[in-house]
Amino acid sequence: MKCPYCQADNDRVIDSRASEDGFATRRRRECLGCKRRYTTYERVERTTMKVVKKDGARVPFDRNKLKLGLEKACWKRPISDAKLEAIVSDVENNIEANFDSEVESRYVGELVMQQLRELDQVAYVRFASVYRQFEDVQDFVEELKPMLAEPLRPPR
Repeated sequence: MKCPYCQADNDRVIDSRASEDGFATRRRRECLGCKRRYTTYERVERTTMKVVKKDGARVPFDRNKLKLGLEKACWKRPISDAKLEAIVSDVENNIEANFDSEVESRYVGELVMQQLRELDQVAYVRFASVYRQFEDVQDFVEELKPMLAEPLRPPR
């Protein structure tokens, strides 16, 4: 492991524990060259899951791309990075458990929207507007109708 600060290839592990999602090992390291500390995560390398896009293209599942989409939807919302990471892990674990090698992008999008709807309605509508390719205000109104019919619930 190279130090991200000085690029030295000499460090020691100070602490190891399971990450919050339970599917990775979090390690605190200290560079023996510059004495700075940093964190690394180790994940089990799984078989490459392919996502089948609407146009039929097959691309590797990319948890970073999924997290980036969530971050955009949750921009300036009171949602912690840990909650976003939990959503990404839940989605990844769900598709790994239910599919062998390929999953349709529609399924992934619906899983994300289901989780966002429970977490934050504004983030949900933002994500849905991009995912479902809203073209005008009427599309927003149609998406909001079921949510507006529900009784108000306290914020999480």
